[in-house]
Amino acid sequence: MIHLVPRSQSSLAWQFATPLLAVLATMLTGGLLFWVMGHDPVAAIRTIFWDPLFGPASSYSRPQLLVKAAPLILIASGLAIGFRAGIWNIGAEGQYIIGGITGAAVALAAYPAEGMWIFPAMVLAGALGGWAWGMVPAMLRNWCGASEILVSLMLVYVAQRVAAWMAFGPMKNPEGMGFPGSRNLQQYPPASNPDLIAGTGAHWGVVAAALAVLAAWFLMSRHIRGFHIRAAGIAPRAARFAGVRPATLVAFCLGVSGALAGMAGLFEVAGPAGQISPGFGSGYGFTAIIVAFLGRLHPLGILLAGLLLALTYIGGELAQLMMQLPAASVQVFQGMLLFFLLGFDLLTRYRIARRVAA
Repeated sequence: MIHLVPRSQSSLAWQFATPLLAVLATMLTGGLLFWVMGHDPVAAIRTIFWDPLFGPASSYSRPQLLVKAAPLILIASGLAIGFRAGIWNIGAEGQYIIGGITGAAVALAAYPAEGMWIFPAMVLAGALGGWAWGMVPAMLRNWCGASEILVSLMLVYVAQRVAAWMAFGPMKNPEGMGFPGSRNLQQYPPASNPDLIAGTGAHWGVVAAALAVLAAWFLMSRHIRGFHIRAAGIAPRAARFAGVRPATLVAFCLGVSGALAGMAGLFEVAGPAGQISPGFGSGYGFTAIIVAFLGRLHPLGILLAGLLLALTYIGGELAQLMMQLPAASVQVFQGMLLFFLLGFDLLTRYRIARRVAA
């Protein structure tokens, strides 16, 4: 018989090993799942993880890697700051949606004017929209003691309804022949977010994601606020004696993560998505939670994890096209990744030992 024995301190080796083991276990279990569904497991795994980078369609899929990874990295960078402090923002998807709406509203209000000020104003509006949506659970936690987990999650569904209302109502394209959805911002040059270098997928959202990684690293390793965040996550009571104000920290963490999620929504609506539609919102806010934990809440880890999760998006699309795999297979794959990560993470705090018979 075996049992788990608590470690005196968390194992650094296992902290690095668990993400790799989680990815490997996900690939093996996913292959088994594809085999049960009647597909070649080796071909399915190769299509998801290899073909997007080195397969026949890699010339198209490689640029898409940055397009998919940028919002995941941008959102996860903000979420990780709160998670390190024990503040759980589960509603980044809603902040992403609201940021896209408020950013698009600036462009639609300015249409058809020209000016270099339009896109920066959209970015600012997107960040403010996400920040405001993130401040709702912050205020309810500080003032009423409400759980930020439940409040932020429930606000996702409110944001989805707001997006549908905008697409059918105030933002509906008057020249859209009655179809729901706003004007296509890709056709409005001052408000569009094209590739900065043609064919690379590197738009302003990629630049913002890179800056967010650097800013998160500086905050957590070089700034007094980062010390407060780490202290609050490790020992909340001791952090109060060190001068940390819990209410201020809650507002800061939820505000920053909301602002970054809102910016991600703006870059998406001005770029790949192009418009506010009834179904605006691609699940990036939820997937970014996996990215944050897979990256061990560290900026560099988040960068690598964002690229990996983006690869599963692109590979999943290729698998749907080439092997007729169901669209939900990608979500199952991502869910298994989080499941195995949390399972293996137990080994960072406990070790496996044999139970000695009495």
